[in-house]
Amino acid sequence: MLEAFSGGDVRAAEAPLIDAGRGDALMQRAAHGLFGVALGLLREAGRSTYGATAVVLAGSGNNGADALYAGERLLRRGVGATAVLLSDRVHAASLDAFLRAGGTSVTLEDGADAGALARHAATADLVLDGIIGTGSGGNLGGSARAFAEAFTSVAGPRGRRTALVVACDLPSGIGVDTGRVDGPVIAADATVTFGAAKPGLLLGDGALAAGELNVVDLGLDLSALTPAVRSLLDADVAALLRRPTAQDHKYSRGVLGVAAGSARYPGAAALAVGAALATGLGMVRYLGPDAVAALVHQRNPEVVASGGSIGEARSQAWLVGPGAVDDEDQRVRAVEAITAGLPVVVDAGALSEVPERVGPQVILTPHAGELSQLLAGRGVDADRAAIEAEPAHYALRAAEMTGATVLLKGFTTVVAAPSGTLFAQTDASPWLSTAGSGDTLSGIIGALAATLAEDDGAAGRVGVAQEDLWAATAAAGALLHGRAGQRAALRGPVVVSTLPSDIGAVVADLLEGRRLAAVP
Repeated sequence: MLEAFSGGDVRAAEAPLIDAGRGDALMQRAAHGLFGVALGLLREAGRSTYGATAVVLAGSGNNGADALYAGERLLRRGVGATAVLLSDRVHAASLDAFLRAGGTSVTLEDGADAGALARHAATADLVLDGIIGTGSGGNLGGSARAFAEAFTSVAGPRGRRTALVVACDLPSGIGVDTGRVDGPVIAADATVTFGAAKPGLLLGDGALAAGELNVVDLGLDLSALTPAVRSLLDADVAALLRRPTAQDHKYSRGVLGVAAGSARYPGAAALAVGAALATGLGMVRYLGPDAVAALVHQRNPEVVASGGSIGEARSQAWLVGPGAVDDEDQRVRAVEAITAGLPVVVDAGALSEVPERVGPQVILTPHAGELSQLLAGRGVDADRAAIEAEPAHYALRAAEMTGATVLLKGFTTVVAAPSGTLFAQTDASPWLSTAGSGDTLSGIIGALAATLAEDDGAAGRVGVAQEDLWAATAAAGALLHGRAGQRAALRGPVVVSTLPSDIGAVVADLLEGRRLAAVP
């Protein structure tokens, strides 16, 4: 599991080592890690170090020194490098080492043309961003802001520029603990962060700006600290997946009840059911209109369908809401399922039926607009833009107010437990931003909930408190959904109705320890 700690906690963990006179050693270890990632990016891009060009953006803090020491290493590998100094208080020893290795420097504060320097950086092979670090507030000001604005203007978005950008600890311009971006930001192809991941690298716009995340171990003692954000890795999700045994039968493998779809949106039920079956469980019971049941059966004839009540359809977990609009019977079933005490995934049309307080086994899966409505009903005024700017804050607020586990959908999916535990998953492909994608996600989470509902050892296997099991379950569903989208995107645009085959393949990959390469 990847654990992210606040910038203040990481600085506090560094303090004993710095007080013991190990500050320079920490800086050299950080610089070596930064150098290694930068060198790897050049090689992956098919660029030789000899004759390549690099620009080091150095601010006044330790991150500027780390970047300069990494630049010194690049110079000794044959890379031509220029340092753009964005402060007149740059770390002297690192700048001296950079210059002695053959580098050149220019100080932006001396009246140099920010636009000309930005154009030079944009046409380089490599840019090392060491402008600001964890001690800053995130927002760029003065000459740094002018440079960042000019660079983003001339370099264009990541993926279209020639320069490969490696951020030192975090991309300049993001909030270290929130990921919030309120001004220009230098988006990175890769970020090399030191000691531990920082929350802003996993949340909101900060996660988008970070690119590929690399953590350099500095030997910090973080054992007494509580992570601000967690992110599940392959092994964590594999620990939650249940491989059937010879003694299993359809009931012991988990039964998911699904009350979804309506005459207006029948496809939502079919998509959710298909995704649930592909995730791996013993049975799906479908409750809903006959016409919707017929569509479900056309795609998955193994589903048991009826028009009865929640109480009459014995299940280990429930999924309610996808496509269930303007249907009074489905509304009643949603209320019954939410209050039954079983694990239940509540999506779309059923979110308005959530009572004032529920338990953490109730997993809400809103997008930002739906979360805005949910909060408004509880007296909190937050529009979609505000929620998208600070997803962790509002997901935690909703979990605290309702007692439910809250999964806030997005390219970065945030999952908040009412205990305050927070997960963030950045596994999705942008190709998943299409109609029906949320229905498949809810089906995956529902299937996981059904298989884990009577599994007393699940929380221990994934390394979370029992009260946070359902948040980990939702995060696991987000990883599976995202990886399935990545796999599907290898063939081209994602067609959600075909996603079940990819979901099943990802489950198999995780159980066998195989890792799917990320899709750009």
